Amino acid sequence: MKVRLAPSILSADFGRLTEAAQLAEQAGADLVHVDIMDGHFVRGLTFGPQLVASLKKKVKLPLDVHLMVDNPWDIIPLFLDAGADWVSFHLEATPHLHREVALIKAHKRRAGIALNPGTPLILLNEILKDLDYVLLMTVNPGRGSQPFIDSCLDKITRLSQWIAGMNLEIPVEVDGGVNLQNLERLVQAGASMIVAGSAVFAAEKPAEVIGRMQDIARRVERP
Repeated sequence: MKVRLAPSILSADFGRLTEAAQLAEQAGADLVHVDIMDGHFVRGLTFGPQLVASLKKKVKLPLDVHLMVDNPWDIIPLFLDAGADWVSFHLEATPHLHREVALIKAHKRRAGIALNPGTPLILLNEILKDLDYVLLMTVNPGRGSQPFIDSCLDKITRLSQWIAGMNLEIPVEVDGGVNLQNLERLVQAGASMIVAGSAVFAAEKPAEVIGRMQDIARRVERP
């Protein structure tokens, strides 16, 4: 399974988000990751659908929108209309997983479910086969630049083995604390979508970091 790299503009200069997304595209990234926080599900407050609509006009890469919001049923349509290509929402935010997944798929977009570090994988049991991807948070959501939670490495392995055992091809996306030092272990564990924020945009040369991450991913990605 090809490893995709999705730089997160949450860690970029908020006054130059379009430039950050364009830099990611020019450097060879596969997607642009956009973190949406509502100030309720998590304490942080970030972007709205207007940013996604603006980015859609400026970059050709798919927009990977991660909704850290309460009431995803009400919020998802706003980002579908804005042009989000991949849309994930949190399992912890709604009891109606199938309904929200069906809504995203009805618009011909990729539907994913995100899990916080402490949320057990077994809660995906009745929905896993309907998903286009699963997003595993490897920090507690709400702010960038947090260190990777080491116990999540085993969780990535268990999920990727579960998916393989069902003969499914569902990417496992990893978001939180990803950097050049742990990327190889994450890919070896089964991560095939990599979100990197501060490791990219806090670097002196973000494009070089993206290139190095792509090199690591190509070297160790599964055949």
